Order: sequence, then C-alpha cells, then structure tokens
Amino acid sequence: MQELTVIDDPAAAGVSLDPIRSRLLALLAEPGSASSLAGTVGLARQKVNYHLRTLEQHGLIELVAERRKGNMTERVLQATAASYVISPAALGAVAPDPGRAPDRLSARWLIAVAARTVREVGELLAGATKAGKRLATFAIDAEVRFASAADRAAFADELAHAVTALVGKYHDESAPSGRRHRVVVAIHPELKANRS
Repeated sequence: MQELTVIDDPAAAGVSLDPIRSRLLALLAEPGSASSLAGTVGLARQKVNYHLRTLEQHGLIELVAERRKGNMTERVLQATAASYVISPAALGAVAPDPGRAPDRLSARWLIAVAARTVREVGELLAGATKAGKRLATFAIDAEVRFASAADRAAFADELAHAVTALVGKYHDESAPSGRRHRVVVAIHPELKANRS
C-alpha cells in the first residue's frame, strides 16, 4: 500500500468521490471483504461487492487474498493507498492554469499554482513509483504570526528578494546535464479552525 496516490484519471476521480465508495476506501486501509464491510456500511453484501468491483476496476483497491468459505471464495481487498489526492489533470481543459493570469498577490493564482504542483508532482511520483525510485523533492511548512499587515508585506518582500537571489545564484541555463526544478513559495492566512 502506498502512503499517498494522486488520481489523475477522471473516471477514477468520479468513482472515488462517491460517498459510499469513499467510505469503503477508508475502511480498506485494512484488508476486508464484502462480507466484513457490509454490516459496517449498512448495505447488503452484493451491493458492497458491486462497489468493490468498481473501485478495483479503477485501481483504487486490489486483491490481497482469497479465502475459501464453504462453497464460496471470499475475496479480501485493500486500498492501494492510505490516502488519495485528485489531480487537477482529472479536470482536463478546465483545470486551473497559473499561466492564464499570473498575479502573485491573487488567491486564485495561488490556488492555480498549488493545483499545478499537485498535477506535476503527482505525475513525477507515479513515474518514480513505477520505476521503483524515490522522487527528490523538498518542502517547507511553517507558521508565522505577523503583528501587522505592514509586517506581512515586509516579510513577503524580503522573502521574494531572498528567493530571487538564490535562484539567480544557482540557476545555470547552460548546464548540459542540468535539470529544471520548480520553486514555489506561498503565504496565506491560516484557517481559524486549525489554530490551537
């Protein structure tokens, strides 16, 4: 089981968003069968089996064992990942595109940049997983409490200068074996519900 999988197929995304199937995916963090799940979700075993087949067809769950029970074979399944993220790639032409209206002070542009990050890193992760390799990435997640809007603006300005200086120092357009990397830095207010 993967820790996280990015879903980029529109059909798989739709399947995963169904409330019953989403609940089954969560329950299948541990192996289970239609019989063992039926009581928990309050559905008949046959109905659960229908949903499990659909999830399996889209690669969201997989067979981990088969057990003989009387004259039947019970299929034991497990989610292919502990959690899932739906890539904006699943939206096709209506996916957010930061190239449409770049504005570093726009919340909508920040969302488009974040969506691009999910899409690109999701594709890179899928390729690395398929190749049995690790994907080299780096992220920082920090919280800062500003005393005023002026302090926030000054911080953003200093951060922009620092990142620009680092990019200028290390960027080598002529490096024959160099590989481009994307640098994303964002600042947004913390949700009040997350405050302790």
